[in-house]
Amino acid sequence: MTCYWIALGRSLLARIIVASQNTILIAATAVLISVIVGGTLGLIAGYRGGWIGDVLLRLADAIMTFPSMLLAMIVLFVFEPGVTNVIFVLAVSRIPIFMRTVRAEVLELKQRMFVVAARATGASTGRILLRHIAPMVLPTIINLAALEMAFVMLVESGLSFLGIGIQPPEVTWGLMVADGRNYLGSAWWLAFWPGLAIMLTAMSLNLLTNWLRVVTDPVERWRLETEAR
Repeated sequence: MTCYWIALGRSLLARIIVASQNTILIAATAVLISVIVGGTLGLIAGYRGGWIGDVLLRLADAIMTFPSMLLAMIVLFVFEPGVTNVIFVLAVSRIPIFMRTVRAEVLELKQRMFVVAARATGASTGRILLRHIAPMVLPTIINLAALEMAFVMLVESGLSFLGIGIQPPEVTWGLMVADGRNYLGSAWWLAFWPGLAIMLTAMSLNLLTNWLRVVTDPVERWRLETEAR
């Protein structure tokens, strides 16, 4: 047999399905951590400002100076590659994106009348952030999270393809493409179908982002109403 998957009696479809669970789970977990940490820091930096906001911004700038792939390669080269380390490094690399986005939204929202009125009635900072500002920022965060999930999935697949991401016996789409490249001349489909799954999933997430932007934005929502008619 020219392919060790066939020699070991492994089903390509079954491996793609199992790899999809690992790939999407890793990307979703990393993005969820980034949303929670980055969103919280963005709320604090935008509302409080001052030296706290400056320190958080400088920290975000320091992380963003390294490309996500390069940062992940450095960390995973120093530490042992594995699911936990991959999720951690991907989450850290995307935290500044959410933090800066939320901070920009909060800087504009805290000047609005409903926030000023809540502050005048003696509402605490936590109540203002959680009850008044956070719900207004949530649609933007959801749209950004869907877009970032596609990016994180591509980075994770790239790391696994380079051999510094998920390690066997675990399997992801990127690792399947890396294993299949040795058989492109005799069994091209071993790398083609996992690669196609990566492309279709990333494309679907981008389309989902566009739909969410239209649904959650009142200015754009008229398009759905026009199509419904």
